[in-house]
Amino acid sequence: MNLLPFGALPPYRPRRFVPEQIDLGNWDQIKPLFDRLEVEAGQCVTAEDFERWILNWDELRAASDEESARRYIAMSCHTESKEAEAAYLHYVEKIDPELKPRNFALEKIYLANPLRKKLEQARFAVFDRSIQNHVALYREENVALETEEAKLGQQYQKLMGSLMVTFKGEEKTLTQMGRFLEEPDRALRQQAWELIANRRLQEVDKVEELFDGLIKLREQIAKNAGYANYRDYAFKLRERFDYTPEDCAKFHQAIEDHFIPVVKQLQAERKKQLGVEQLRPWDLAVDPFNRAPLRPFEKVDQMVTNTQKIFDQIDAGLAAGFKQMRDLKLLDLDNRKGKAPGGYQSTLNEARLPFIFMNAVGVQRDVETMLHEAGHAFHALATREQDIYAYRGAPIEFCEVASMSMELLGNEFIEEFYNETDANRARKTHLEGIIGIFPWIATVDAFQHWIYTHPGHSRAERKAAWLALMDRFGGATEWAGYEEARGYLWHRQLHIFLYPFYYVEYGIAQLGALQVWANSKADKAKALKAYQDALALGGSRPLPELFAAAGCRFQFDGPTVQPLVKLVTNELAGMN
Repeated sequence: MNLLPFGALPPYRPRRFVPEQIDLGNWDQIKPLFDRLEVEAGQCVTAEDFERWILNWDELRAASDEESARRYIAMSCHTESKEAEAAYLHYVEKIDPELKPRNFALEKIYLANPLRKKLEQARFAVFDRSIQNHVALYREENVALETEEAKLGQQYQKLMGSLMVTFKGEEKTLTQMGRFLEEPDRALRQQAWELIANRRLQEVDKVEELFDGLIKLREQIAKNAGYANYRDYAFKLRERFDYTPEDCAKFHQAIEDHFIPVVKQLQAERKKQLGVEQLRPWDLAVDPFNRAPLRPFEKVDQMVTNTQKIFDQIDAGLAAGFKQMRDLKLLDLDNRKGKAPGGYQSTLNEARLPFIFMNAVGVQRDVETMLHEAGHAFHALATREQDIYAYRGAPIEFCEVASMSMELLGNEFIEEFYNETDANRARKTHLEGIIGIFPWIATVDAFQHWIYTHPGHSRAERKAAWLALMDRFGGATEWAGYEEARGYLWHRQLHIFLYPFYYVEYGIAQLGALQVWANSKADKAKALKAYQDALALGGSRPLPELFAAAGCRFQFDGPTVQPLVKLVTNELAGMN
């Protein structure tokens, strides 16, 4: 039974090392390949021999990574499928724990080989730095802990994917309920919001228990690696070579100084336009003039067709890439029961092709998500010629520049979904969303800094820390009567559970994307070329160089933030 929306995909490069016929879910078939690599490393005589050895190793890693991705995709598309769950957990429990120590052994062999110094420095510098960092962090005793961490993350996804409510006599997912938060009928919005909030509150104890387990595992992982806390370990694990926790704190402050005043101003305008005494949580997604909500499409196929038309206008190469994804069925976009929440782009690393997963229900946010994930997909397609496995990815801080820039560039042609009036509404909604997301990014990031620098904290202390950050970054929304929902609002943010410390990247990248957008206003062709040239570099350059290639500065302090806030506010002022 094939639970994947796509079928067999050939490797982008013909296999030279991994057998064409191999079960990559069977360790007995994989193990001999690692044995062979260990032997052949010592047989290399020249730098060219050693480079071929690296590429053979990369071929095995790419094939294994694609097997893992396929199982994850099947599981997230079908969280209720016991077959998909079993296949995913088999890989997590039986294959990953075997792969990690063997890859670590090869990393040590790589570092010890004298031919390493004879490799082309410019080509292998980032690769070499990453290997050195991983070897320094690796502890064999952490492999089992990481397996347990992945299993708890899967339990969180399964729980979130199962949450349903009954509304107007019909069973709906929480994602589907989001449509009703855009309805002009305020009483209906409140009813929908309360159903969502109360359904989440029913699972508080389960979610808290899962998170307590994740914290315990992560703290032990950090301790095993010799770190005082998980935050410091995570910064190394995420290869944050170019910024520090102190830089994040400065970014939080810049957001408080420059974004929060604009957020409060926009919320004050929204309250006045809605004609309400207090702005409540269910008043944030509705059109402030009580116009009917934006409904860009009814069917997902229509969303895909109109998105294709947008890319046709931006660039022929991007358009061809998106069409290829459609033709190969590398899209699973509709929301349904039993599907994991959220959206992502996953790269099938041997085929070197992207897959997009999302939960579309016919709202404006779906269009933004489609453009966002397509930006990630274009990044994956741009790096297909990078034969070094690690370079077909990039630092997350720049991966999100790829996606967020595409939101802004694509919105220039949003008339494919709307008439002129609604297109301007959609653009305004998007820009207001950019302003509004920065405080949430600061809240989520600062919360994680607090969590992992306060070992042994209680659930009550954790909740109080979250509420203090909500007070700092939460704007002017009135939560009276819904304090419990506010105190556990972070439960909806899957990054906190699945990808610890992966969230500030969105803020850093959004600053880069705004710079790409600003550049495009001055010279569209030049800005698009710089964007595409930077994507093609993959992860082959340090982060500041990737930003520079795209025509951006890699800084996120007050002086960088202020003019970009002004750019967005000026654009918004012109839409009134």
